[in-house]
Amino acid sequence: MAKRGGSEFVCQNCGTVYPRWQGKCDACGEWNSIIEEKVGGEGFSNLPSKRKGQIIDFVPLSGSQEKLDRLTTSIKELDRVCGGGLVAGSVILVGGDPGIGKSTLLLQTCAKVAELPSKPECYYISGEEAIDQVRIRAKRLGLEKAPVKLASATDIKDIIATLEKSNAAVVIIDSIQTMYLEEVESTPGSVAQVRACSYELIKLAKKKGFTLFLVGHVTKQGSIAGPRVLEHMVDTVLYFEGERGHHFRILRAVKNRYGATDEIGVFEMQDQGLVEVENPSALFLAERQGNISGSCVFAGIEGSRPVLVEIQALVSPTGYSSPKRAVVGWDSNRLAMVLAVLEARCGMNLSSQDVYLNIAGGLRITEPAADLAVAMAVISSLTNKPLPHDMVIFGEIGLSGEVRAVSQPSLRMKEARKLGFSSVVTPPRHSKDNAKSYDLNIYEIGNVQRLINMFN
Repeated sequence: MAKRGGSEFVCQNCGTVYPRWQGKCDACGEWNSIIEEKVGGEGFSNLPSKRKGQIIDFVPLSGSQEKLDRLTTSIKELDRVCGGGLVAGSVILVGGDPGIGKSTLLLQTCAKVAELPSKPECYYISGEEAIDQVRIRAKRLGLEKAPVKLASATDIKDIIATLEKSNAAVVIIDSIQTMYLEEVESTPGSVAQVRACSYELIKLAKKKGFTLFLVGHVTKQGSIAGPRVLEHMVDTVLYFEGERGHHFRILRAVKNRYGATDEIGVFEMQDQGLVEVENPSALFLAERQGNISGSCVFAGIEGSRPVLVEIQALVSPTGYSSPKRAVVGWDSNRLAMVLAVLEARCGMNLSSQDVYLNIAGGLRITEPAADLAVAMAVISSLTNKPLPHDMVIFGEIGLSGEVRAVSQPSLRMKEARKLGFSSVVTPPRHSKDNAKSYDLNIYEIGNVQRLINMFN
């Protein structure tokens, strides 16, 4: 433990502490990310004991509990991701690539909440932009008349002194990497500053009972910059995802103490800002063209919402000694596994073929239920035989070639039927009592070998 007046060397990427400087961080592999930081206090073992500990009272799991008061923002997609609205005293960390729309979304949220009939006080504190820059964005979004209290500040002491005398309901800090606490002898954005500033703001939010939004920068690997402990300190972590070439934006919850994780909200970037997408499946499939090989529709689940997306595959002879595998929107390791199963279990020759895979619309899929749809798209492209235009597919593929069941098949099939699809390819179902209620032609596949037979 460092003593008073000493220093330690901290990696600004992952927060690992070293006794001396070195060029490369052993934990995350980054170069030139280790910076010397001053240590302001002594170890706990050297502190004098001021009082004795008190006995902790334990209570049973059953019992009365306080009802969570949620503040709806009038942005349904944001309320869905947060679990039904904003909980008083909660802290929400929002991360995403530069220019993806974080500030735009939060400014729209702040304006919507401030215009509610109850007139809650909303504070937007920007450390990255001047007041005039935020006003220009608000005018472009048509929010210049919203009763939002705007300020440009970076000193945490000034911010806390102001918020302590306010009746704030929502506070937005954009961004936490620009804030500083003068007691911490390191530059803004360092691990020590981010940790100290976040702690002070979170403590005040819990005390005053307002909802706190913290905007966080991301590293080139896509994770939120700063100490990993920051994600443990907050109640909710939201990632704003999307490809710059697409106008869709996905708000995904990766942690939520007051709602479901992996819930998503879908927005469309337009001239007037971010617009909610109430039916993402219809929008993702709007530009789909039928009777084309290598294209199939996957019925996925994002959080509690079924989403239908188009999976596109292109298989072509390679001109190199090793074939190329390019993936957009899916796990490249998962694609390699599916291709290996098709070669080993189905006898398909893919070792001399380049394989390109794309999830149309910019959505990123993480669930293994897309295995079967990916395999069918690859086979369709290789054989140059298109799939039926009104068919959806879902299922997980095992290494022995079996097709495994996935979660919530009924939700997937209901969404497919709602959008006009008439047939579905699924893993073997354990319960077949409600097969007629879906009004679908259901094809159950227990092994990937049957995929080949569908194209013959």
